Amino acid sequence: MAHLARSAPLRHLSRAAQLTHNSSSWSRVASNATRAYSTAGAAKSKGSSTSVKAFTALSAIAAGAAFWSQMPATKDVECEAPKKQEQKKPSKTAEADKKRKLEGLTKDSPMRLRMEAFNKKLQAEITAAIEKVDGEAKFKVDRWNRVEGGDGISMVLQDGKVFEKAGVGVSVVYGMLPPAAVAQMRAQHPNIAETKESTPFFATGISCVMHPHNPNAPTVHFNYRYFELGSEDGGEPVSWWFGGGCDLTPVILYEEDAVHFHRVIKEACDKHDPRYYTDFKKWCDEYFYIPHRGERRGVGGIFFDDLDDKSPEELFAFVQTCGNAFTSQYVPIMERRKDMPFTAEDKHWQQIRRGRYVEFNLVYDRGTKFGLLTPGARIESILMTMPLTARWEYMHEPDLKAHGRLMEVLRVPKDWVPTTHNV
Repeated sequence: MAHLARSAPLRHLSRAAQLTHNSSSWSRVASNATRAYSTAGAAKSKGSSTSVKAFTALSAIAAGAAFWSQMPATKDVECEAPKKQEQKKPSKTAEADKKRKLEGLTKDSPMRLRMEAFNKKLQAEITAAIEKVDGEAKFKVDRWNRVEGGDGISMVLQDGKVFEKAGVGVSVVYGMLPPAAVAQMRAQHPNIAETKESTPFFATGISCVMHPHNPNAPTVHFNYRYFELGSEDGGEPVSWWFGGGCDLTPVILYEEDAVHFHRVIKEACDKHDPRYYTDFKKWCDEYFYIPHRGERRGVGGIFFDDLDDKSPEELFAFVQTCGNAFTSQYVPIMERRKDMPFTAEDKHWQQIRRGRYVEFNLVYDRGTKFGLLTPGARIESILMTMPLTARWEYMHEPDLKAHGRLMEVLRVPKDWVPTTHNV
């Protein structure tokens, strides 16, 4: 859910909070909105993985029909939220999109369906790669449907050989956005007309968080998402945008790992726009800031939202490049660090740093806060990003001899790779 919540056009909110995730503005939007974003993830079975790849080739109608017909049966869920008195009805656009999927997608299919297909394909590939790194554990797969339209699959690996907890989720959500929430969006998207009526919306996103056992191996997070306001009959959207990003959270700092992580995503950005890495790296450093600690959550990466500065095709290509870069960003780091020896002191420090991770997610992350305030939200999916274990100690003082360099770069972000673009 967190990855979808950020896909709302809230740059004006984060700017107003100086991009430190002040939650007050976000809470107003969340309390007004009835968007029931829910995270989930793609099927991991061998058969469904094969058909996912065939489906997203977008070149064979039969392949698309095969994918959707082979998806395991799911049931409509209300999740943990109390049931409302009014009866929910499926979105007309959602119903029309079901038919489009069974008929098969092409390069001319609506962007929302192609982004959904990409997310599910990427999820299948990433979970396969992570299972290979772990060597023992397998992802548990939970699938669900929403009455209003949409579905999701949450995939979570716990207590593995390498990973204490790893989650990859995909959500597809159709719903109605109240006038107050639409009005908030007009600040970043002036093409949205004023209205006193609820407006149909669509959102899909993929989100991933990995928490390794070994303190030498870093936690990682990424999400990529697409949001649109559209007509109820499934026509062209009134407005649309992409959002996303990735960031690395080491416990023990190995600067070569940070350099590698940033270099790979910079190369992905540079294929599409020379400004992207510099701008989005700065935004990431500002976004993942914990004001009450005076430090960042980790060593950053990229972060962007409300992205509509190019054509949908160009931005979709950019998001695909970033998403496909994830395994190259993270797996080589894990292969270097997962079997390194560590001490009880290292493990203790990891628990302290995970406490900081939880603090950011629960106190400042607008995606998590939005999810917790949204009726019909799936709580297990919202909290999928949390580590299994964490620690808080009263008046804890870090060992600066061992971790002083990490604390330095958390307080003052570092440029890990050279750039030629001047902001």
